Amino acid sequence: MREKLDPIFSIIPEVKRPEYRQAFKEKLKWTGIILILYFFLGQIPLYGLSPAAVDQFAQLRAVIAGNFGSILTLGIGPIVSASIILQLLVGGKLLKLDLSRHEDKAFFQGTQKLLAIIFTVFEAAILVLTGALAPLSPAFTGILILQMSIGGILIIFLDEVVSKWGFGSGVGLFIAAGVSQEIMVGAFNPLPSPAQPGVPAGRIPGFLYLLATGQSPDLQYYIIPILALIFVFLIVVYAESMRVEIPLTMGGGKSWGRGPIGKYPLRFVYASNMPVILTSALLLNVQLMANVFQKLGHPILGEVSRGQAINGLAYLLTPPRSIDIIYLDPLKVVFYAIVFIGFSILFAWLWIEISGLGPREVAKQLYQMGLQVPGFRSTKRQFERILKRYIPPLTILGGAFVGFLAFIADLTGALGGGTGVLLTVGIVYRLYEEIAQEQLMDMHPMLRRFLGE
Repeated sequence: MREKLDPIFSIIPEVKRPEYRQAFKEKLKWTGIILILYFFLGQIPLYGLSPAAVDQFAQLRAVIAGNFGSILTLGIGPIVSASIILQLLVGGKLLKLDLSRHEDKAFFQGTQKLLAIIFTVFEAAILVLTGALAPLSPAFTGILILQMSIGGILIIFLDEVVSKWGFGSGVGLFIAAGVSQEIMVGAFNPLPSPAQPGVPAGRIPGFLYLLATGQSPDLQYYIIPILALIFVFLIVVYAESMRVEIPLTMGGGKSWGRGPIGKYPLRFVYASNMPVILTSALLLNVQLMANVFQKLGHPILGEVSRGQAINGLAYLLTPPRSIDIIYLDPLKVVFYAIVFIGFSILFAWLWIEISGLGPREVAKQLYQMGLQVPGFRSTKRQFERILKRYIPPLTILGGAFVGFLAFIADLTGALGGGTGVLLTVGIVYRLYEEIAQEQLMDMHPMLRRFLGE
């Protein structure tokens, strides 16, 4: 299989890694350039799109980081869909790869990029051919597919530039940018609302305007989403600071010193926010396939009307966006919560195995650095035994926590989308830590040597 795909990988363009250690300012520059390009591309409209087109994925728009009606309509959806397929294949041992080996890791990344490009064209074609993104006339069908495919492929390479030349990942950066924009506009937009002429569209100026004019504002619309936003922000920041710390000392294998050197932190949210991103993308693909089957005359996943699922599995897996639905359709709420949390746990487990964060990989890294836990022998097996006490439980609990928090935040209708806010806070928190660490290592180069940079 590898021999067949290698010639294809050689054709696909690749962003070259820097051949030198980048300075802090250079990484920041590239991150800023890509962010500006992302916002610019999101303002390029799709030529030939019908004004009557409905955004079927409006409820997941923050997660896929796409701007509906622009060439970035697909957002990061194809990238995440490709990641889901590969994680399931590797996790199920159908694709036997040892990602600690350079050759296998390069094959994994090449396959992921190829799959992402395939998914880009596939999803663009499905959205147009099923009528989810209706063209002005049949003559614009191919043009719409081509425009969205170009936008999706550009996102793939922008993500690669950020991963190799900037801070964090493009996927996280685009999600955070899109959600932050939605929060700022939703909270402070002073322009009149189309639904309420004369009333500002932003929740805060709209609320103040109604109070000033003696009208009674709807608290569930104006206040609860903002309170939910603040609640999610505080909970995520607190959860990100929770960790289990394993004390470490320098073993006898190093000639330049022994004794205590610090602690190895294991975060409570060990798999980060990736489980929620992958789960949301999986649910998006269910909505997409519901459109396909309905178009073929076999709506086995449920019927879709005006871009929204109205029954079947697709409806049950549509994110709930209002507290009212708890008593209007409790079965949907319970089913969605179980599926969302369950898949968050599954993807958390798969993510640590594939990204080299499992007990075996971490134990190998610590042992190779000549470290040991006080009171225990310095062997890889002993390290792995100690880490197995913590990493699997943290992975399961952390996955369940982020899944449950995203579900609750969506249910309260948090401004910016509950899942989007959860992801954005986690992404920005990790990005801040990475920037702070990079800045510290620029000021103290010896730290870079100690951390193996």
